[in-house]
Parts: sequence; structure tokens; C-alpha cells
Amino acid sequence: MKILMTGGTGLIGRALLPHFSRDEVIILSRNPARAYQQLGHHIKVIESLDVLPNFDDIDVVINLAGEPIAQKRWTENQKKVISDSRWALTEAITEKIMASDHPPHTFISGSAVGYYGDQQEREIDENLEVDTPEFAHQVCARWEEKALQAQSMQTRVCILRTGVVLSRHGGALSKLLPIYQLGLGGPIGNGRQYFPWIHVQDMVRGILFLLKQPQTQGVYNFAAPNTVTNREFSATLAKVLRRPHILMTPEWAIRISMGESSCLLLDSQKVVPKRLQDAGYNFSFPKLEPALKETLFDY
Repeated sequence: MKILMTGGTGLIGRALLPHFSRDEVIILSRNPARAYQQLGHHIKVIESLDVLPNFDDIDVVINLAGEPIAQKRWTENQKKVISDSRWALTEAITEKIMASDHPPHTFISGSAVGYYGDQQEREIDENLEVDTPEFAHQVCARWEEKALQAQSMQTRVCILRTGVVLSRHGGALSKLLPIYQLGLGGPIGNGRQYFPWIHVQDMVRGILFLLKQPQTQGVYNFAAPNTVTNREFSATLAKVLRRPHILMTPEWAIRISMGESSCLLLDSQKVVPKRLQDAGYNFSFPKLEPALKETLFDY
């Protein structure tokens, strides 16, 4: 198989690449030197899609690139960076697919549970349609729209609405660990907001599952089936680390420090992976405590 991947140096991309050791992989990266340093020289790295005249010899496109959404405060300039890093690249990929005589048979493109906005205690599957001016939703909705334009009789499109990916090698968990290891961890706000999560192994295996199931297409929630609140997640992480769980971060402090992006921590999204499970995928880590133990201690 010949695979074109964006976001290959990111958390999910790095975990996914070893599974393609027998395939020909092309990585799109703005920094080829760094990509080769991180990923090795057995892959091909390109700086621009313009290097490829068309996608006629590409079998699969996996689009995982995008400016980290929680890394910086959402100024107007940062919003543009976040949006453009997803929209422009996805649009360019879609145009290449649509212009090819023999396009890739599969296009897998990223998104996030931020699409749903704040749904309180309502259980969310992929059938829920949302229309809100909130920035996170707008980013995801337009991102998905641009990817789904590539859908045709020749190309199926799968969208990954992803929760927080648990990995020891980066992501949100690596930022939380120092706080909890010092015994300073605790719920955020009232802690009742639902916190969608997924173990990195299920993230990777779920993508591979979609690749091997030619009948799959459309939107898929990539979140573990056993949903937890922020308070439950926080208490379980403290328990696994054998640290106290007595502090909390008030909602007002989060809103002051993060501004508009505080919704990433305060919105409640009780996301369930209905379509992925209906398609036959069985989670390796459906429950949080075993997922955290494996992530942190390799149990």
C-alpha cells in the first residue's frame, strides 16, 4: 500500500507509523529534517503537495495535521493559525483527490469532539447534528465539510472525532502528570462535565480497523465507551499515581487564565463511539483505570 500522511510527527502519527513498516509511506511536513530525525530515513518526506502531480498512485491518505488547539490562548491571530492549519491543507488534499483519475480508495481525516460543543449530561453519538457559533465547533465543522467533499464512488472518507488521547509520549496527559505527581491534582470547576478520552492504542487500532473495513465511511467518535466526568477522571488519575485528590481549580480561574479556550476544559461532552462499535470494533481499553495504568506504568 502507498500511504500519504500529514501530521506524521504528531502524537497519533508517531504511534501509527510503525504499523506501516511493510508499506510505502510519504509524510508531508514543513520541516523534513525534523521529520527524518524523529521518524527515521526509511520513509519519504515532502514539504508540499505540489511535489505530487496527482494522487493516482496513492492508495490511502491519512490527514492528522493541525496546529495544537490548546497550546496557546485564542487570540484572533491564533484562531486563524488553528483554522488555516486544518482547513487549507484539507481543502488542498480534497482538490488533489477530486482531480485524480485513479484517486485513493480511502481518505481518513481528523476532527475532534469539540464539534459537539457543551452538551451537559446528554449522551452524544454521531447522529447528533450541532450548529453553534462556538469556535471549536466551527473549526471542526468546516474541517469535516472540506474532507467530506472528497467522498465519491472511488474514494470513501472517514472522519475521526477524537477525544483526549492518553499516551505517555505527549498530549494532555503529559501536561497533567507533574501537577498530579506533586499531589496538586483535582477536578476542574464542579467536575461534573464529561471528559471524553481514548487510549492511544485504541486510537491507532481504530484507524487500522477503518482502513481494513471497506464498507466504513462517514463520521466516527474516537472516545472510549465508558464515559467519565472530569471529577472521575481526576480521582482515577490520582489513585493510579497514589497521590492525594483534595484540591480543585475553580471555574473562574480557568476562565481568567484561558479566556475563550476555557471551553476545552469546562464543556461537557458525554461522547460514545456508537458507529465504531456497531462496525465491529472492540476496544482494548474501554475502562479508564486500566488505560491509565498501562499508559503510565506499562502494566
